[in-house]
Amino acid sequence: MKVDVLKGECPDFAAMRRLAMRFRGILRSKNAGKLGVWLKDARQSGLYSMQGFARTLHRDIDAVRNAITERWSNGQTEGQINRLKALKRVMYGQAGPELLRARMLPLWALPQQSLRQNHSNGYSQFFEIR
Repeated sequence: MKVDVLKGECPDFAAMRRLAMRFRGILRSKNAGKLGVWLKDARQSGLYSMQGFARTLHRDIDAVRNAITERWSNGQTEGQINRLKALKRVMYGQAGPELLRARMLPLWALPQQSLRQNHSNGYSQFFEIR
């Protein structure tokens, strides 16, 4: 309902939304053949953000086409990197690499000697000592 009001009141919003929905359709249909026409339309749209997005996609068009057509994804890898960066931000300045290792690895993956060393360093609150 709010989208319909915006489309009626703001022609630039309507044009941007049409382009965005077409791009989503290209991604979902896995049809890279429509990408060239979409890029041309986005560059000629007069919308600064869409023109910039189209320029960015065009810089590495082969990778974009592969991302659309291939079934492989690096989503799992990117998710793990994002998780690691979030943990590092949370722990910045609070502890050393041993605490980071403890937060990243499951307890069973740590050697028992490492657990004893961390206990003696005062990190026992983060470990279950067996």
